[in-house]
Amino acid sequence: MPGPTMESEFPVEPQSLKKLSFKSLKRSLDLFSPIHGHFPLPDPESKKIRTSYKLNVEYGGIKGSAAEPNAKAGVQHQAQPASAPSNTLALPGPENTRDEKTGNELALGPSIPANGPTDVRFSGKSNAVVPSHGSSERNLSTAAIMERIPSRWPRPIWRAPWKNYRVISGHLGWVRSVAVDPSNTWFCTGSADRTIKIWDLASGRLKLTLTGHIEQVRGLAVSNKHTYMFSAGDDKLVKCWDLEQNKVIRSYHGHLSGVYCLALHPTIDILFTGGRDSVCRVWDIRSKMQIHALSGHDNTVCSVFTRPMDPQVITGSHDSTIKFWDLRYGKTMATLTHHKKSVRAMAQHPTEDCFASASADNIKKFSLPKGEFMHNMLSQQKTIVNAMAVNNDGVMVTGGDNGSMWFWDWKSGHNFQQSQTIVQPGSLDSEAGIYALTYDVTGSRLISCEADKTIKMWKEDETATPETHPLHFKPPKDIRRF
Repeated sequence: MPGPTMESEFPVEPQSLKKLSFKSLKRSLDLFSPIHGHFPLPDPESKKIRTSYKLNVEYGGIKGSAAEPNAKAGVQHQAQPASAPSNTLALPGPENTRDEKTGNELALGPSIPANGPTDVRFSGKSNAVVPSHGSSERNLSTAAIMERIPSRWPRPIWRAPWKNYRVISGHLGWVRSVAVDPSNTWFCTGSADRTIKIWDLASGRLKLTLTGHIEQVRGLAVSNKHTYMFSAGDDKLVKCWDLEQNKVIRSYHGHLSGVYCLALHPTIDILFTGGRDSVCRVWDIRSKMQIHALSGHDNTVCSVFTRPMDPQVITGSHDSTIKFWDLRYGKTMATLTHHKKSVRAMAQHPTEDCFASASADNIKKFSLPKGEFMHNMLSQQKTIVNAMAVNNDGVMVTGGDNGSMWFWDWKSGHNFQQSQTIVQPGSLDSEAGIYALTYDVTGSRLISCEADKTIKMWKEDETATPETHPLHFKPPKDIRRF
């Protein structure tokens, strides 16, 4: 027969929460207070410590100087430099912890030596230099024991502003694309008037006009191995021109809609074209065969560039993503989703393993080959950016749909010049749009293709100095991580 349960032996009477809390309060008082019904008296020793701590925090920097007579202080200032006030957290300790020489309390923190006009605090990782202003310096309490981290943002070097020195007119429609010959003697432009024109780079004179496209010419590239030029347009056609005979020798058929961008592989005879059918197609130049159709974007592929090593193809699209492609298998290696708007322009740095991409929300910099996000450019152009280019000196230029042309320092992301293109007489102000940008081979001349049917050429202003055009740079305070 089972024994009686515990509940029957010790019945628990139901108690209210108020009664239980009063009971626990009474037990606490039984333990810690000899007098029932009264709160313990304040401890004078703890009050003294608390008051001393507050006084040291608030007035520790000026307490020593206020106690000295003015005359004595004046003599000491003439004889030797005054010691800098201590901004460290000071607490009173036992008698044997006091410094016998100064009589100050034990300081919790590193001492601050005064070596002239500036004091270098916390000589660990931080190199921040904090000026010392003698006894008038305000004690910053908790800020005094915080490590000061200097801005590690690279400071841009001074760069001369760029100026327009030549305007070339000749096209009868918007100028949509440009490419420079590797020998740096001529450049070609493609236009909405369905023609390709070849110009002398030094004089700006027209050398040749090529016809063959039946829609506007959106992409151009010049081969550095052969005398070939490649063009692509809204008519779905990709053409290879032999510049010795000045005629089309190959056509590449396969795009289902307009072709918006075009790039040549730097080492292999391969051509890349991207268009409105959301596919980047890879062509063998000689056999006209399509090697791959790099599909994966959800919208128009509007920018592409290539490099000798993996990832060999990088595409930007109106679906706001950037994709890295494995050229062997025709598969995506990585997708960058940092942008919120269409990635209409990308530019690879000529010497560094990184590239920049432009969108209406921001201009971002990524490292290669992994595509790690580095930083945003420090200003927002606040327009649709159609084109960008960067030269060996680290000057990046971006051209907007509203005719704004901004120049950037590549390393720091500082925008050192903002210029606005001037439309030609007879054009509307709304035709101030920049569609294509490229530097010449040396990087000292810039060519812009615009909506007012002109081509403008730019160079650095040789008369500018740091005094006439000072550098206005403020390091960013909050850096976005995406």
